[in-house]
Amino acid sequence: MNVIIRDNQHEASLWAARHIADAIRAKAARTAEPFVLGLATGSTPIETYAELIRMYKAGELSFRNVVTFNMDEYVGLPVEHPESYHSFMDKYLFNHIDIPRKNIHLLDGNAPDLKAECEAYEAAIVAAGGIDLFLGGVGEDGHLAFNEPFSSLKSRTRVMDLTYDTLLVNSRFFEGDINKVPKQAMSVGVATVLSAAEVLILAFGHKKARAIAQAVEGPLTHVVTLSALQDHPCGTIVVDDLAAGELKVNTYRYFKQIEK
Repeated sequence: MNVIIRDNQHEASLWAARHIADAIRAKAARTAEPFVLGLATGSTPIETYAELIRMYKAGELSFRNVVTFNMDEYVGLPVEHPESYHSFMDKYLFNHIDIPRKNIHLLDGNAPDLKAECEAYEAAIVAAGGIDLFLGGVGEDGHLAFNEPFSSLKSRTRVMDLTYDTLLVNSRFFEGDINKVPKQAMSVGVATVLSAAEVLILAFGHKKARAIAQAVEGPLTHVVTLSALQDHPCGTIVVDDLAAGELKVNTYRYFKQIEK
């Protein structure tokens, strides 16, 4: 595991966007196969998406040969709802770049058979050749995607019951009303994320500091599902100084020094 520490969220977001762009261009230089990119929602990746859009509009990057798979979607929320993850991705990324619609994959939270939808999603990832880079965030309790504490570290895409803490945090997107937040979501599993060739996790602000310290310095445990990244051969966490605030001094110094 590697940890990239930047002074603030803006600098960390730009680092992540440039890293993703470099990975897309590097694969394009060696093969005609598409770059398969896993994506996340929520407030954390918005600035990274904005920089990717800027790069596209400046002619520095194309998404014509990129295939995407999103991490999750609410169950039962209409696709056109402003807080559906379909709507989020259109608003903050897809409507502003040149990615073909046929290359975009999102879970259908209104599918008649949710289990079959999850199984088909896993099969589609395999058919695409596997994910080259999975971009994600982390919850305040250390959860990865919607893999809440005590989720199996070998889990695959499935329907999850959301915890009260997650519902409370996400209520900010639903007029502050926890009762308006869907109680279930479809989510890629921990093993789905870790099957990617590279995993890139973003975490910003002091509210994420404890989760980052547990994931980086603590044991590998299903209580903190992000800790599973310790076992990944190419896992990186990108944080601002606030999110790094609970790391031990020597841990902080180590990651700053090895980057130099």
